[in-house]
Amino acid sequence: MDHGFFVELIVLLATSVFTVWLFKRFKLPAILAYLVAGVIAGPQVLSVITDPKDLVLVAELGIVFLLFSLGLEFSVPKLVAMRQLVFGVGSAQVIITLLIVMLLVVSLNQTWASAFVIGSIFALSSTAVVVKSLNESGLTQTKRGQIAISILLFQDIAVVPFLIAIPLLGAEGEGSMMFAILAALAKGAVVVTILLSAGKWVLPRIFNQVAQVRTDELFVLTAILVTVLAGTLTNFFGLSMALGAFLAGMMLSESQYKHQLEADIRPFRDILMGVFFISVGMALNLSAMITQWPLILSGIALLLLVKTLIIRHLAVLAGETSADGWAAGLMLFQMGEFGFVLVALAQQFDLLSPEISAALLGIGVLSMAVTPFIINQDKQIIAFGGRIFGTTQQDYIEQQEEAEFETNLSEHVIICGFGRVGQTVSRFLKSEAVPYVVLDVDPVRVAEAQAAGENVQYGHARDKAILKAVRVDRAKLVVVTFGDLTKTQTVINNVKALSSNARIMVRTKSDEHMGFILEEGADQVVPEALEGSLMLVSQVLFESGVPMSRVLRRIRKERENRYGQMHGFYQGETTDLAANKRDLLEFIHAINIPPSAFAVGKTLESLKLEERRVEIVGLRRDGKEVSSPEPDTEIKAHDVLVVKGKPRRVERAERYVLTG
Repeated sequence: MDHGFFVELIVLLATSVFTVWLFKRFKLPAILAYLVAGVIAGPQVLSVITDPKDLVLVAELGIVFLLFSLGLEFSVPKLVAMRQLVFGVGSAQVIITLLIVMLLVVSLNQTWASAFVIGSIFALSSTAVVVKSLNESGLTQTKRGQIAISILLFQDIAVVPFLIAIPLLGAEGEGSMMFAILAALAKGAVVVTILLSAGKWVLPRIFNQVAQVRTDELFVLTAILVTVLAGTLTNFFGLSMALGAFLAGMMLSESQYKHQLEADIRPFRDILMGVFFISVGMALNLSAMITQWPLILSGIALLLLVKTLIIRHLAVLAGETSADGWAAGLMLFQMGEFGFVLVALAQQFDLLSPEISAALLGIGVLSMAVTPFIINQDKQIIAFGGRIFGTTQQDYIEQQEEAEFETNLSEHVIICGFGRVGQTVSRFLKSEAVPYVVLDVDPVRVAEAQAAGENVQYGHARDKAILKAVRVDRAKLVVVTFGDLTKTQTVINNVKALSSNARIMVRTKSDEHMGFILEEGADQVVPEALEGSLMLVSQVLFESGVPMSRVLRRIRKERENRYGQMHGFYQGETTDLAANKRDLLEFIHAINIPPSAFAVGKTLESLKLEERRVEIVGLRRDGKEVSSPEPDTEIKAHDVLVVKGKPRRVERAERYVLTG
């Protein structure tokens, strides 16, 4: 057994863990961390793995799973709903950027094949970095966010023909590029027909049989098998394995197994993609990047200028505001993660020189690194550019705060989210003639509800402009029905910031974050799990002969006490004790007091467990329960002390009671 291999693997993993942790502390993308880890572990620094080709096969699997996940997200209804932006602005951006960059590169005495590769790389942006930054900044549902996501969606589709064309360009050499692309598309059409037919008639039956077995391992294995088989089929036709994986994902995107497949594949995808970017980092030629720094800076400037201007003008032509166009252009100026894939693919077929490849990788790393900063500072950047292009910062702010609708309601209820809970609330409000307005971000659901006469508007309550439009300052109540904690926190903060006197009611699935939400400013939190238990308790008590008036008093008291009797439970074998869950739970734990315990002979009061934020809920002695033990009750050997609190506090309290 080669022990050297395990040493290399351990050092590589340790380097990756440290760099990812460090980059996340500075809120930088994990992709960049993997690239840096590859540089450190590569032959130019530590030489942990002297031959990066050892990782090529694993890295290729990472791309295969990435494309499979992309295919799962490829929703035809979503494309139809956003077709003007996706196929209008998105396609025009990719084609125009590709042509402009190709002409510039050819003018620098590069071949048409190399120019096509570089143009393809520059035409794409980073879906991972942009979408993550949009989510973190709460801009996903704004108009500029929708423009950016629409363009990214078409770019993701455009990756597929690029992956088809580049290997054939390498095979054709200086031959006809158009012929190579047409031949690739023809082969692609055959493969698509075969795979879509299999997806329609064969795969549903296979996954139905697998799902009936109810074995997670078999489901994951089947998903991996389908992905690799599809990739092998496209590879047999001389096309990219990644194309086959994309088609496999697309086949299953409309199936009932989509979300389960996505969840099962994600760990493999993330780890293998990390390996891919590590292999890219190992291939980085640092000395070449240092010598090519003028080319790298020129490339970043070209990206920023060309893509931003193209996206801005295309957005305006599509009827969007100039400010939204500028903002979307700045979001998408960078080179994307698929650019690294195309660089690696082009290197395999000798379409790019080592110097140009190093420069492109440098452009990608630096442009992705500054993207989160640019998205967060877009107001200041647009204000600076406004003096040149005629758009002032005030214009930007005014356009940003415009809403497409406004309501004249007063003393009304604002419902945030129109899922099953929101729809149920609205029906009861309507039956009692209570005025209300609903906010939702699902375009299909909003269109359906508006057609049926519901007072539903498209917009996210995280945007202050939307809250102003629905007159939150005159509202009686704001009801938050979605379960996302971050979004809920933003809504509460925005309602408070707009000086609204409306009461805020939040629906949650459980009581894990109830205290936090109340501290943020919510007036009432309704945990579904506890409310369901209360309804069950009320029925059990009534059926057991307890008068309904007494049952209702108990239920009302429990709610006023913030479900105090319903907190704390005995842990079991299946209790989730993960690090992110552990401090959100409350345990009830029985502590057996042996004769040698520290607490023997001491009173409950003298132990001062309340200072350790642990509550004593009971005491058992000689097999009988001592109801409501007094503070001066003395603990004896063989007593059982029952305490309630957070897991870590209960553990510390038990240690103190036993050992002092």
